[in-house]
Amino acid sequence: MTTLASHLSNFLREYLPRDRAASAHTCETYAYSLMLLLRFAAERLSVTPSQINLAQIDAPLVLAFLTHIQNGRGNTARSRNARLAAIKSFFRYLEYREPHSIEQSRQIHGIPLKKTDEGLVAYLNREETQALLDAPDASTALGLRDRAMLHMAYACGLRVAELVSLRLDQLDSQTPPSIRVMGKGRRERVLPLWKETTAALHAWLKVRQARGAEEMFHNAGGRAMTRAGFEYILDKHVGTARQKQPSITKKRVTPHVLRHTCAMHILQATADIRKVSLWLGHASIQSTEIYLRADPTEKLDALAMGIPPTLKRGKFNVPDKLMAMFKEVGKAG
Repeated sequence: MTTLASHLSNFLREYLPRDRAASAHTCETYAYSLMLLLRFAAERLSVTPSQINLAQIDAPLVLAFLTHIQNGRGNTARSRNARLAAIKSFFRYLEYREPHSIEQSRQIHGIPLKKTDEGLVAYLNREETQALLDAPDASTALGLRDRAMLHMAYACGLRVAELVSLRLDQLDSQTPPSIRVMGKGRRERVLPLWKETTAALHAWLKVRQARGAEEMFHNAGGRAMTRAGFEYILDKHVGTARQKQPSITKKRVTPHVLRHTCAMHILQATADIRKVSLWLGHASIQSTEIYLRADPTEKLDALAMGIPPTLKRGKFNVPDKLMAMFKEVGKAG
């Protein structure tokens, strides 16, 4: 029997961050998914999690776990697929270290993903975006920090993990100022900064504590800003922005919505999906095509260029069988 503890430890602490260059957020998500699986398995098998061996985590148990998180925990199909992806990744890792588990791994890899609805991306219009950027109180240090974070998240289209991990040495203040971003898959990109973004960032850096974490944005305690911390800050300022732009009330504004907003505004300004892809740091332009579905201007151009059909109602006379017979006889003669 093969216990899982050592394999799980190496997978999460060494393989993912070192060999796969996975982000801290990805490692955290995978750890949580596998924790849920082991907690479910331990209860089902009436053992402690540390006593579970590899052979017990088979395809039927994984299927039961996926059913449990959907029906028992109320997870969406998208969350279910994320948990399954983490489990499959772990078993792919095991194939090279426990060859006897290949058949078990093959069965788990055969578990299909659930189909999910692909709705249009949510984003803010320009008036709503401006109201949000103006929401922080620029007369306080924390307000300057919040305004700089909102500007960076929107103008650079940053993922929340990219935003909170920014360091001072990634900023290039020469003309034009730019920021070097380490994105998904360890892919770097350099983004120029707008004047408004540069001004908001410099205003924060003037009051930023010299001591503390090396990250660009700190919490009130001088430590690096966390994902949850920025989500709290964003939610607070969305509430303020709603007072100026009530239309925001109908929208759920998350950190990723700011990234979508950046993408949509770039697409509307340039009409070039390739530039949007480069700005966001997508590995494939296929990932960027979701913004084309949400942008009505592309459809309006197609509508203007198209020529509507001008079909007219025709007439059809049913041939008389008797008259047709006369013609046939005449040809025969």
